[in-house]
Amino acid sequence: MIQKKICMLGTLAVGKTSLVRRFVQSLFGENYQTTIGVKVDKKMVTLEGREVQLMLWDLAGEDRFNGLQTTCVRGSAGLISVADGTRPDTLAQFMNLSEKVLRATGDVPCVLASNKIDLANEWRLTEADVVACNTRGWDCPARQRQERPGCRRAVPASGTPICLAVRAGRSA
Repeated sequence: MIQKKICMLGTLAVGKTSLVRRFVQSLFGENYQTTIGVKVDKKMVTLEGREVQLMLWDLAGEDRFNGLQTTCVRGSAGLISVADGTRPDTLAQFMNLSEKVLRATGDVPCVLASNKIDLANEWRLTEADVVACNTRGWDCPARQRQERPGCRRAVPASGTPICLAVRAGRSA
């Protein structure tokens, strides 16, 4: 069996734990519980006919990249960074931290996902935020009409596209 470590990153209350819980247990709850330190969940998936155990490291949300996170992200096969679509500052904070995170992990694939599509009336990410992703080296296909393999494009009721950005790394 193959095991892959995937780290979930993002500032406080962006929905990392909710995304992991939904993926691993198919559950969603609206009550908020702060993650302290790191919580590790496992999920078996079949990828190209092979069983892969994903070890999902849900790191406590912080506004800066500190020593604990540096230790936790080492050895990752990939990163999922989460921003809150109702709080554009979470995307800006991630952009400021992304280079530090990638220096600590090396050249690994990283996906930036905007969360909280269910709060479309409160959505605040704009086209300028999408452009900022692109100018900082992230491949943000949200402005394109066609979907790419492995990337999904969604538009909340406000009409502002979700920025689902990818920074490719070595295959892990």
